[in-house]
Amino acid sequence: MFKIVKKKQLNSAVTLMQIEAPFIAKKAKAGQFIIFRVDEHGERVPLTIADTDIERGTVTIIFQAVGRSTIMLSQMNEGDSILDFVGPLGTATHLDGYKKVCVVGGGVGNAIAYPSAKALFQNGAEVDVIAGFRSKDIVILEDEFKAVCKNLYITTDDGSYGEKGFVTNKLQSLIDAGNNYDLVIAIGPIPMMKFVSKVTEPYGIKTLVSLNPIMIDGTGMCGGCRVTVGGKIKFACVDGPDFDGHEVDYDELMKRNSFYKNREHCDTSECRMLNAKPE
Repeated sequence: MFKIVKKKQLNSAVTLMQIEAPFIAKKAKAGQFIIFRVDEHGERVPLTIADTDIERGTVTIIFQAVGRSTIMLSQMNEGDSILDFVGPLGTATHLDGYKKVCVVGGGVGNAIAYPSAKALFQNGAEVDVIAGFRSKDIVILEDEFKAVCKNLYITTDDGSYGEKGFVTNKLQSLIDAGNNYDLVIAIGPIPMMKFVSKVTEPYGIKTLVSLNPIMIDGTGMCGGCRVTVGGKIKFACVDGPDFDGHEVDYDELMKRNSFYKNREHCDTSECRMLNAKPE
């Protein structure tokens, strides 16, 4: 069992939790993720590691309550325990050697973008962050980003906070202003990552996107998280979750991610194998 040692509501739908998991905290790096299961009846859900505290032995996760398991997790409190908390999984983001980087986050994807910005800043890179949200009331991690970047640009779709417009507009303006980025990291909704990649492609700016498709076991054995990158099949859980943003088949990814959208809010799930009778 893994104890919840801190819970904080970042906005009406997004929750931050610190989980007591010292072995994961000791080994985790930016870009890696965990898979949790609330109880023995729960589904396996991947969440990117937002932060770690090696001394306290805690792992920070930030998630949006959208489906059955994340809603159940959001209703738990400090002192409660999660049955399974497995990780670190996936390949860590390669962040060494970059001098000037722009990290672009969209919505709750900013929780995934934060550890990359932090690691780059600690490595001595000059970091700009563009954090995009629909409106002011759902802005998260503003103070945390300010502590790990040179410039923080917040955009909102409705103009209620920061600059009005999309993250792609701000990125284009920064490039037009002469910012010579040697890396752009984009994390958020699939369409956002797609169009960020389209902005950077004409300039030959290396662009990494973090993909979180449907996952089951997180070890590459089930094949559920397959994505097409550069015309080849990859598995996000072991080959990723970071991929070259200019080579991802985003249309296929969006179609696959929508397969089970109608079942996300189901109260029950059933595996037919549980009812199978031995011959």
